[in-house]
Amino acid sequence: MWLFVFFDLPVVTKKQRKAATLFRNNLMKDGFVMFQYSIYIRHCGSLESLQVHAKRVKLFVPNEGKVSVLSVTDKQYGDIINYWGKKEKGKKPPTKPVQLEIIW
Repeated sequence: MWLFVFFDLPVVTKKQRKAATLFRNNLMKDGFVMFQYSIYIRHCGSLESLQVHAKRVKLFVPNEGKVSVLSVTDKQYGDIINYWGKKEKGKKPPTKPVQLEIIW
């Protein structure tokens, strides 16, 4: 399963910018990768893992702003269609996040 975190955080004051940066850093420390500027995603190998990471996101949420969490199955994520504008010289298109699977 995939866990999406969407957020809109205020960044007008220095305190707000610091809180937004801390939120993004905490997401990355928990294994999320940036999908778009205010959308981060993480693969979870099970429903239990997904629930654990969703609870952690709740702990990271700053006092101001809006954060939404969405879970989708691998099948649903596999149906995503992405479009990018014209390629800039010397720029590579974004890479897909690495999916790790451990089999016991």
